[in-house]
Amino acid sequence: MSRIDDTIDFIAIRIAVLTVSDSRGMEDDRSGDVLVSRIVDAGHLLADRRILPDERAQIADQLRAWCDDPDIDVVISTGGTGLTGRDVTVEAHRDVYEKEIDAFGTVFTIVSMQKIGTSAVQSRATGGVRNGTYLFALPGSPGACKDAWDEILGRQLDYRHRPCNFVEILPRLDEHQRRK
Repeated sequence: MSRIDDTIDFIAIRIAVLTVSDSRGMEDDRSGDVLVSRIVDAGHLLADRRILPDERAQIADQLRAWCDDPDIDVVISTGGTGLTGRDVTVEAHRDVYEKEIDAFGTVFTIVSMQKIGTSAVQSRATGGVRNGTYLFALPGSPGACKDAWDEILGRQLDYRHRPCNFVEILPRLDEHQRRK
């Protein structure tokens, strides 16, 4: 079973948060606030935070910019993962991914099923990698952000998590781009 090995030193990583919304601003971005609070409380560094409208090209451009920034290790977006016409965050993420982390959406659905039952089927949470940077798209509700962080990301982004975690392979995500 998974666990935190307290004999290993914690490694802080740099995380950017993107809220996708046509109607929210920083003053009422509850989901972004949840993520920022959990990131900081865990000991990680908030590298940047933005809010963008539900515009696929703008979202993808921001994701690419953050993935090209060597001072950002992880990007977490919230909002725009539903089924309505303006929900384009998943498509923007997939425009950017080099590799998709298929099991992220599956595990998120399992976690959500325990909280909201079959309504979990309406989420399209996703994860992927680009240019040595992890990207995760979460639903726009504060509850979904809490669940994703508390049950998945908070653990996988902790170097001490065993038997394995995202942080320990972070230095090798872009090994295919390095000169041999």
